Amino acid sequence: MTMIFGIPIQALMGQLLVGLINGSFYALLSLGLAVIFGLLRVINFAHGAQYMMGAFVALLLLTQTGIGYWPALLIAPLIVGLFGALIERTMLSRLYKLDHLYGLLFTFGLALTLEGTFRWFFGSSGQPYAPPAALTGAVNLGFMFLPIYRGWVVVASLAVCIGVWLLIEKTKLGSYLRAATENPTLVQSFGINVPLLLTFTYGLGAALAGFAGVLAAPVYQVSPLMGSNLIIVVFAVVVVGGMGSILGAIVTGYMLGIAEGLTKVFYPEASNIVIFVIMAIVLILRPAGLFGKDA
Repeated sequence: MTMIFGIPIQALMGQLLVGLINGSFYALLSLGLAVIFGLLRVINFAHGAQYMMGAFVALLLLTQTGIGYWPALLIAPLIVGLFGALIERTMLSRLYKLDHLYGLLFTFGLALTLEGTFRWFFGSSGQPYAPPAALTGAVNLGFMFLPIYRGWVVVASLAVCIGVWLLIEKTKLGSYLRAATENPTLVQSFGINVPLLLTFTYGLGAALAGFAGVLAAPVYQVSPLMGSNLIIVVFAVVVVGGMGSILGAIVTGYMLGIAEGLTKVFYPEASNIVIFVIMAIVLILRPAGLFGKDA
């Protein structure tokens, strides 16, 4: 049996895969947080609840209407994104001129409300969601068996992350969004609807959380608590990458997911805290984060 640092290669690669999968969800969720904070300056504590909503929408589409995984992968993020846009337009937009703390408190209250509502209707226990038939089974790579669905999760999340980064950084719409956050009055003077751009931004961030929720449904059980169990780790990822940094959210999400997976091999007792230890070290050495801009 092949060994690396005294560890069987199958165990090492298995945990590396687990780290990549977790990193995929960290990257998607922290990307949504970074988009919202970077463009709206709102710390969206409801992000975990929106992730949970995406998984539940996929589950309800299947159980109530018979709509399967592939359509749900498009429909659920759209529904969550439209819900987020409605929240932003009717309530959150009223808080932009106030201290950032008000936005944080509002989204925290929204998260508790959503989680409580889903617990009221569905209970606290998780419900299974089967992956599509095309993505069942595993591929023999020689040194390990790679579950097809988990490989799909890594590929799909990476593709979406790159797509969103290109949208924000390389398109005219992205330049409008970035300009609107720097000088909304000037942008509006050119005839651009700045409030609509801000609504789109929050809806996009919520949709990314919903997309991550659909991807997570076959991996984890669909539960009202699935978002609250993850959101603190995702905030740590965002802080390490740099608040508001799109590229930082993506790179750091995967990097910390892999670090967490490898820690389970070499020092399992520290796997639950390794991300927070890394966050503390980064904040000491570089308070703005790895990709953040110094004030």
